[in-house]
Amino acid sequence: MTTEREMIKELKRGKISLPPLSFNLLEETSVILEDLRLDALIEVTWGQSVAKFGVECKSLSTPKAFQDGLNRLKTLSLPQGFYPMLFIPYLDDRKLQELEEERISGIDMCGNGVVYAGERFAVFRSGGKNRFTSSAPIKNIYRKNSSMVGRVFLQLASYGTVQDVRAEINRQNPLVRKWDKKAMSLSTVSKALKTLEEDLLITRNDAIRLLQPEKLLQKLNENHFPPNIKERVRLKVKEKSGSIMEELQKTAYTLNLPIVATGTSSVGRYAVMQRGPVLSIYCPRVEMLLDKISGSQSDRFPNLELIETEDEKVYFDSRDDDNFCWASPVQVYLELMAGDKRDQETAEQVKSYIMDSLETARQ
Repeated sequence: MTTEREMIKELKRGKISLPPLSFNLLEETSVILEDLRLDALIEVTWGQSVAKFGVECKSLSTPKAFQDGLNRLKTLSLPQGFYPMLFIPYLDDRKLQELEEERISGIDMCGNGVVYAGERFAVFRSGGKNRFTSSAPIKNIYRKNSSMVGRVFLQLASYGTVQDVRAEINRQNPLVRKWDKKAMSLSTVSKALKTLEEDLLITRNDAIRLLQPEKLLQKLNENHFPPNIKERVRLKVKEKSGSIMEELQKTAYTLNLPIVATGTSSVGRYAVMQRGPVLSIYCPRVEMLLDKISGSQSDRFPNLELIETEDEKVYFDSRDDDNFCWASPVQVYLELMAGDKRDQETAEQVKSYIMDSLETARQ
């Protein structure tokens, strides 16, 4: 982590490098700075060419910090002869390209930058590695249990308060309702929401609203990790009266045991794809079902697979349909995206289902 004051000191000491340019902090402009509420005024030199810039400094490199700084510079009235410049710890290629398109200069502390001074000169340099990975100080909220904060917005795109978000997350978590798992805390939800806001995925004004559902789904997919599986049992179960699903559901209800079909077994609820001959089920205690379900453990022609896991994500937002509990469309999408080409093509259908459902909920 670095602070804006430390960044300006580095600029003053000549520690910021972007060859062939050199930077010089203008000391005598404190009155102008106070009026403009800028962080610095500098001279940038290339040979005999000199240009002056008004600098907006941000100590974070998050999308929100970058966008806030850029928006401020786009609307700011600088003194005559000065150009706008953004200064943040790290500029990746996308941010550099956006600055170039806006014809607004930007430099970082890693040797990247785009400096535009009208007809005098223009410099674009990239490739410097990010030395400030802690610029986003909050943990990865797109993986593990905190990913449920993002997932809840793909079910309903708007909530009134942080408390409303937390309440819905815990309501949609069967392991909280039936398995004595600890409810997600308000502080965890608040931290995750802060990161979602920094990543420009939600806005928090009159309400907490989802801005970019497709990008959120992409983030969840990029950080998706399979659940921690403690045991996996494959069975050949004879279907007596009714189906295996009916027997499972009745047994789970009697035991007050959360169960849910895996994403790959639930795909038929949201897309056109035939599920395989084996029904795969997540549950927190396989032995409890084995004691009640008659079947032989076999890898030859099984029709039921029991997967023991207490990973709360796989149970989250499960859907009760036809008297059975199916995985959420988000869980289905993530599991399909981890599969082969055919699975990934089917995942696009599930993605459309998620987006259409969000649009319908908005109306």
